[in-house]
Amino acid sequence: MKIALINENSQAAKNATIHAALTAVAEPLGHQVFNYGMYTAEDKASLTYVMNGLLAGILLNSKAADFVVTGCGTGMGAMLACNSMPGVFCGLVIDPTDAFLFGQINDGNAISMPYAKGFGWAAELNLQDVYRKLFEGERGLGYPKERAEIMARNRGILKTLKQATCKDMLTVLKTVDQDLLKAAIAGERFSEYFFANSQDEAISAYIEGVLKG
Repeated sequence: MKIALINENSQAAKNATIHAALTAVAEPLGHQVFNYGMYTAEDKASLTYVMNGLLAGILLNSKAADFVVTGCGTGMGAMLACNSMPGVFCGLVIDPTDAFLFGQINDGNAISMPYAKGFGWAAELNLQDVYRKLFEGERGLGYPKERAEIMARNRGILKTLKQATCKDMLTVLKTVDQDLLKAAIAGERFSEYFFANSQDEAISAYIEGVLKG
C-alpha cells in the first residue's frame, strides 16, 4: 500500500517525528511511505489544512496513494477538508482505539490527527500505536464481528451517497480556485512522487498543465 503523509504549516515542525513513527511501523509491514511535507516550518511551499484536503483528493483519486495520513492542530480542520473531496473518507483519529474502530468499522482511506492538542510526552509512541492498529492485519472486518455485514452495507451506501453529492475529481480541479490548487501542489517533492505513482492520465495531465502554467 502507498501511504501519503501530509502536514500543514502550523504543525510542520513535527513532520520528522510523524514521518519517523509512520515509517517505523508501515515499512516493515511492506507499505511504502511518501512524505509530501511540509517538512519544516520554513518550507517555501506552505500548506494549510484546506490544501491538505485538496492534496488528499488528488492523491487518492489518481491512485498515486492508497491511504493518506494528515492532520492539523486539532485534526478537525484537515478531516473536514479531506471529507469535502470526492472519494475521500477521512476519520478523526486521536488514539489507537480510534484507529482500530475506524479501520474495522468505517474502513476509510485517510485519517486526520491532532498534532497540537494533547501532543506531549510519548506522543511518538501514541503515533506508532495508532499506525499499528491501522496497518496491521485486514481492515473492514467489522466490530463487533456480528455487525460486520451491516457495517459493510453502510459503507457501500455512504460511498454511493458521496458519489451523488460530489463532483468528480477532474471537475473539482478545473473549478477550484487555481491559486489554491497551485499552492497545494507546490511542495518540493510533489512532482517526483505524484507523477511516478498516479494512475489517472486525465488528472495527471491537468496537474502537469497547472504546474507549467
